[in-house]
Amino acid sequence: MLNDESVLIPFHTSVLPDGPWLIFAPHPDDETFGMGGSIIKAQEQGIDVHLVILTDGSLGGDSTNLAETRKREAERVSEILGVKSLSFWGEPDRALDKNQITIQHACRQILETKPATVYFPGPLEIHPDHRTTAFLVWEALQRAREHNFFPEPISYEISVQSPVNMLINISDQIKKKQQAMDLYVSQNIQNNYSELVLALDKGRTFTLPTEVKFAEGFFRYQSKDLDLGLREMAKLVIDLYL
Repeated sequence: MLNDESVLIPFHTSVLPDGPWLIFAPHPDDETFGMGGSIIKAQEQGIDVHLVILTDGSLGGDSTNLAETRKREAERVSEILGVKSLSFWGEPDRALDKNQITIQHACRQILETKPATVYFPGPLEIHPDHRTTAFLVWEALQRAREHNFFPEPISYEISVQSPVNMLINISDQIKKKQQAMDLYVSQNIQNNYSELVLALDKGRTFTLPTEVKFAEGFFRYQSKDLDLGLREMAKLVIDLYL
């Protein structure tokens, strides 16, 4: 017998996970498109948010000095979102590599920041940098356990709906999220990303009460899930649908 819908998606929203938060974003804008409403809500509730942007985003358009432009955009957006600290790794766009250096870099960031919750893109995202970020952060979290540090791992959606088990109500934050998304001018001239993200956030209310107008979706992992590789874990999640 197949699982009931309630096994596959929540029918209620959740309170925000504990802070501080450490968010790993593959490109400048992914943090905002993916979970900007939740970041704003965290700031409103006094939760410190630390953001790491892994690549320079230099292939996200045809403008000259695009990497610098996107960096400036991210800095302005971070002020709106209320991000406490912002770091840029400057890895090459569309060539992010999960290797011993990037994994160790992420592990060091986790151990130095000491977050209660670590966010990373879902492993079923389309863009290769998104998926690479998921896998390298997962392994960094596994290494952090060797140092007796156990933050909660949570993946977030960016460009597609993925399996989720936590929905955050961002109805009150959606206007400010829209303002933040609009500041990524270099990307919005490539496509109507703000409109697309709003549609995704509206779609996440499908199983929620009518008063919830917009929501962001996440997958909240258990600590024991880190005993497995992310590839194996993702297959177990997919099996819930079959």
